[in-house]
Amino acid sequence: MNIILFVLYLIAGIAYAVHFGNRGRLVGRFATTMLASATLAHTFIIGMRTMQVGHLPLVGTTGAISMFVWLLAIAYLYLETTSNERSIGTFIAPLLAGLQIIPALTNYRVVERPPILESPWFALHVSSLLFAYASFAIACVIGITYLLLFKELKAKHLGVFYARLPSLHILDYMNTRAIAVGWLFLTVGLIVGGVWTSQAHVDGTDPRMQAMTLLDPKIFVALFCWAIYSFELYAHRAMGWTGRRIAWLSTFGFAIVLLNFVPIGYFLTSSHNF
Repeated sequence: MNIILFVLYLIAGIAYAVHFGNRGRLVGRFATTMLASATLAHTFIIGMRTMQVGHLPLVGTTGAISMFVWLLAIAYLYLETTSNERSIGTFIAPLLAGLQIIPALTNYRVVERPPILESPWFALHVSSLLFAYASFAIACVIGITYLLLFKELKAKHLGVFYARLPSLHILDYMNTRAIAVGWLFLTVGLIVGGVWTSQAHVDGTDPRMQAMTLLDPKIFVALFCWAIYSFELYAHRAMGWTGRRIAWLSTFGFAIVLLNFVPIGYFLTSSHNF
């Protein structure tokens, strides 16, 4: 099933790229339809896995990546529907396919969660963080498109991006909105994670819980991400930063998110390897 999802996201990515090149209405509709189909299939699979084990499939880095892809697809489709703008999908859909290949290649199967993860705080913690990461992914893509369009305008060569992307003002506004939403959910996720950890330290003896300290790379980098996005919002509101500075910060912040999500999540953490 994970292979099928990857193929659907990949086809959607190719269709969005073709639409970006020729702006054909039928191709655009096909791209949206394929992405919606992939998201619907993903929703069905997550629902079946939830019924199978009795909880959301959030255990393990691979399960979290699959959920992140699903949330990002939903968030983007909402953005496309409300803005009637498909150009961002050219950058979002390949990201979805690129991340979905991880569950596909690892032959991911949902597993029973250990007793330490049965707390409702855990589900709220992970769900909040994944939604925050989805918002940051959208902000990163918007930031990249802002930089590409700005470079084209600065060179006074109005070409591909000028004809296909929204204005710089709109992109900047969309970026800061996505960052604000992501920061809110990241803050909630970190606070809930702290509450859950404090309870687990008292009630549980799992050695992974004992490793949940600020020195663990997964936790340290998550707090570092929060600091980056907090500074970005502060710089925007108090220092008047807009445009390229915010775009670069959005791109850098999500690069750190991906670093924490994949290599650290798989290889370096001692506390989040459930």
